[in-house]
Amino acid sequence: MKKFKFTIQGNEYDVEIMNVEDNLAEIEVNGTTYKVEVEKKLQQTKTPKLVRSVVAPSTESHASTVKTSSPSSLKGAGHVKSPLPGTILNVFVKEGDTVKIGDKLLILEAMKMENNINADKEGIIKSIKIRVGDSVLEGDSLIEIGV
Repeated sequence: MKKFKFTIQGNEYDVEIMNVEDNLAEIEVNGTTYKVEVEKKLQQTKTPKLVRSVVAPSTESHASTVKTSSPSSLKGAGHVKSPLPGTILNVFVKEGDTVKIGDKLLILEAMKMENNINADKEGIIKSIKIRVGDSVLEGDSLIEIGV
């Protein structure tokens, strides 16, 4: 396992640790094997195991919901959610405005980058749940768009 060289009161010793189990070690000193008891139990080093929590998508659709529909059909009220944590820099709409798919709603600064948040559906702005300067987390509801 490991080899060491010791000098004790002028005498040199070549020591090799052969095996360690619990608090018993088998060592070889200058060619002679000894079994020694270690006072303190030795800890075996282990590689840490990375454990990650399950992450759910921040979208509001459920797995059982059909993901395709005709673009012209009305889909009811919906919430525009923050795709990542950040700060609101600018809001381009107000309550009562009519928006189409792709219209710019606001700018979100995240990780020193400005991100345009666009409307993902047509409708009327029912409520704006944020103001300029607000800090938001991933998945926070920003704007509600209704029919």
